[in-house]
Amino acid sequence: MATRDTDLTSLRIDRSARPGGFPSRFRRLRRWLGWSLVLALIAGAFFFFKDYFRSGLEVQLATVSFTSPAQANAVLTASGYVVARRKAAVASKGTGTLVYLGVEEGDRVKKGQVIARLEDSDVMATLARAKENLRVEEADLKDARLSLERLKKLLKDDFVAQADYDTAEARYQRVVASIAAAQFAVKEAEVGEIVAPLAGAASSRAAVVTIADLGSLEVEADVSEANITRVTSGQNCEIRLDAYPDRAYGGAVSKIVPTADRAKATVLVKINFKSYDHRVLPEMSAKITFLVKGFGADPAAFQPVLTVPAAAVVERSGRLVVFQVKAGLAVEVPVTTGRRIGDLIEITQGLQDGDKVIAKSGENLRAGARVAVKTQ
Repeated sequence: MATRDTDLTSLRIDRSARPGGFPSRFRRLRRWLGWSLVLALIAGAFFFFKDYFRSGLEVQLATVSFTSPAQANAVLTASGYVVARRKAAVASKGTGTLVYLGVEEGDRVKKGQVIARLEDSDVMATLARAKENLRVEEADLKDARLSLERLKKLLKDDFVAQADYDTAEARYQRVVASIAAAQFAVKEAEVGEIVAPLAGAASSRAAVVTIADLGSLEVEADVSEANITRVTSGQNCEIRLDAYPDRAYGGAVSKIVPTADRAKATVLVKINFKSYDHRVLPEMSAKITFLVKGFGADPAAFQPVLTVPAAAVVERSGRLVVFQVKAGLAVEVPVTTGRRIGDLIEITQGLQDGDKVIAKSGENLRAGARVAVKTQ
């Protein structure tokens, strides 16, 4: 056959491709794909972690503020209201229309001050009649006295009988008594016109004003039956008014009312102020903190102190510091500390009320570190 005579010496093996490999153009393509994949992974990682590299360590801030030391010595808290131990409702002995009110709510009053006045037309008419009666009685008194004096002289000379003299004397005594009654009626009419109305019907008011002695203020608080064993007579307390939450007043338990409120399952506790100022008014709401035994006897114990979270203070290079955030970097601030108050610590030097510090300074936090503030 023709194939048998073919010269086989002209045949050659292409060694440009290794056994099991690809031609060179495929190797170049593989390298290009490999580098592309690596670059894509690097770009993806950078995109995924860019916020981390840009933000740094995530931290949370705390506000430097004043705190009462009583918070660390509390055994119980309760709510209540300021009340006056001594108060009175001013009312009238008679019924009438109120035509004048001389005070407003919150005004201070003094002895002899006119608080209110009723319509006095009827009273003034009665007064006029009483004065007229008094004038007539005074004329009768003058006549009776002259008659008695004449009869007394005649009786001495035996010109009149004893019975006539006795009759004249009796008349004189009756007129004197009548004048006393007339004068009393005039006085009562004047007093009756400066008072508040008395409730004479369902639609009228029993009192026009209520007077409270602001020198007898105390706090009444409802304490749960389950917690009443934590309260004892004489126990020191801290009182804070909702109107002035930054001002603390010292107090002490004056009375535990020996009965419970069935509807609320509470016991009424009365707390005396140790001292208070003009800002304390009746019916103000208050928060009462009952303190551990022995704490609160000194008024200075209720003075608020500047505090930060205890975890915010760390030691760096042999000194105590806190960290603040400025331009995204942690900045050291040296501080001097005082007493520990629960999870807080007193700052006596280095910070001011309202400053912001990093709430928790870990061991890896250093000055100049890039940080990001965590949002709530």
